[in-house]
Amino acid sequence: MPTYRDEVVILRTHKLGEADRILTLLSRRNGKIRAVAKGVRRTSSKFGARLEPFMVADVQLYRGRTLDVVQQAESLGSYGADIVVEYERYTSANAMVETADRLNESEATPQQYLLLVGGLRALAKGDHTPRSVLDSYLLRVMALSGWAPGLGECARCGTAGDHRSFVAQLGGMVCANCAPVGSPKVAPETTSLLRSLMAGEWDAVDGAPQHASAAASGLVAAYAQWHLERGIRSLAHVETGRAEMTR
Repeated sequence: MPTYRDEVVILRTHKLGEADRILTLLSRRNGKIRAVAKGVRRTSSKFGARLEPFMVADVQLYRGRTLDVVQQAESLGSYGADIVVEYERYTSANAMVETADRLNESEATPQQYLLLVGGLRALAKGDHTPRSVLDSYLLRVMALSGWAPGLGECARCGTAGDHRSFVAQLGGMVCANCAPVGSPKVAPETTSLLRSLMAGEWDAVDGAPQHASAAASGLVAAYAQWHLERGIRSLAHVETGRAEMTR
């Protein structure tokens, strides 16, 4: 059918002409979509505010040759206003939507859509630190894409045990025999925190010491960027914001 409806998260937008906007959307049923919203930059637009980054909407689209066309949009989650009021929330949200955009279209699933919506909702509510929400999202979206990090047995040889080295290139925690020379050691509490972030055990995440959270964030960032095969540019702003707050 040339016309269809879907639930979407707006990942990013670009201006087109004097009044239009090109949207990159992550949808619940149709993967990643590129569409044009005509006239939304005019002050008289009825749904321009519903098609901003971090918003969740129910949209009706018309299938075009190169870009689909947004015909209607109804808001399902207005998270943008609560996210942009705090710099760390904003940078974390940018890193999340950039990661979702980087994933191949064939890897976009309903579970990834729901995970991103849940992450943006958590950022907007402010129940947990923004970086913890981001770290949990990155670990879980990597797992949904087939890149779950090994956090129990050795990711390379399968040896069971409490291993002390995390090597992104090898898939996670590795035993002493598989760890390359000079691999940094990971404290047990950091490994435990990584497991809690993966499982969404928020009592444990919120109660983790700051040094373990910082160490876990570094490992998660390295792991995600290795598997995406290119850097997540927004992560640099997340790190800058954290450094400024700790001064």
